Amino acid sequence: MNIAELNATAKAMVAKGKGLIAMDESGPTIAKRFKQFGIENTEENRRLYRQLLLKTPDLAKYISGAILFDETIRQATDEGEPFAQYLQKLGIIPGIKVDKGAKDLAGFPGEKVTEGLDGLRERLREYYGMGARFAKWRAVITIGAGIPTRTCIEANAEALARYSALCQEAGLVPIVEPEVLIDGDHSIERCYEVTFDTLRMVFQRLADHRVAAEGTILKASMVISGLGASRRAGVDEVADWTVRCLRETVPAALPGVVFLSGGQGNEEATAHLNAMNVRHPNLPWPLSFSYSRALQQPVMDTWRGNPANVAAAQKQLARRARFNGLAATGAYRPEMEREAA
Repeated sequence: MNIAELNATAKAMVAKGKGLIAMDESGPTIAKRFKQFGIENTEENRRLYRQLLLKTPDLAKYISGAILFDETIRQATDEGEPFAQYLQKLGIIPGIKVDKGAKDLAGFPGEKVTEGLDGLRERLREYYGMGARFAKWRAVITIGAGIPTRTCIEANAEALARYSALCQEAGLVPIVEPEVLIDGDHSIERCYEVTFDTLRMVFQRLADHRVAAEGTILKASMVISGLGASRRAGVDEVADWTVRCLRETVPAALPGVVFLSGGQGNEEATAHLNAMNVRHPNLPWPLSFSYSRALQQPVMDTWRGNPANVAAAQKQLARRARFNGLAATGAYRPEMEREAA
């Protein structure tokens, strides 16, 4: 494990004004999204769609890394160049989702634990050989009546730590993603409590497993009211509660924090990130983005599987990438949304 190398990669992932595009949707997730826009879910359509994203002009201006799925890292451009190599040429770091999904936690109704540790060492070695330089593992924490339990938080933190140690051994920067879901009617205060407990446990376990903080990136969910809450917190409240939680739990040695959009609207996710950077300019780590739907939704809606729409769809991605890149430095303004794509 070369910590200096991991640190350099991690810093490049959160370079000023840049963030990650998460294009690592699993088979069932991409099927669901394609269906929404009437796109036939074939392997070739998935390849064409991912190519459309990666070939967006000037993508590297605001995107530092791309999280790929196992199928995608094995695919190539029309010209036969593997996607990972194509990204490296652009100066975008290829990454890979390595977990096998959140499954029911036996004995704990309504709670999940993420699987995928079996055979992970060998898979990481293969992905590194294919050009990946970071990986991602997502844990799912649900807020509800009597949940999350301590057992659920501990089980997920332990898996994240074991995954991270294996990543660093293989020369990959681990992205740790303990997502506190936005579903539910909980208040922002309740979300804060759960996020605090989760992050504290995750960083405790990472330290127990001797994971180097300097070679790790946190992919955090924002501290936000549940979608069904009777009163939903405003943009500045979300920014302040989220930063407070990070300050209290995240080691200063971490190279950066990226956020997931997790059920927020495209503009909402951008506004929240921007508010954090405007209101809290002197944090120990940069705050950036690792968005999936909040970058891709307008792209898929424009493309709809039609080759004639590729250029227009790419403009949508370039636009959202630019807005989020600006938000990562606190330079985004909501009135920019009224500009034509």
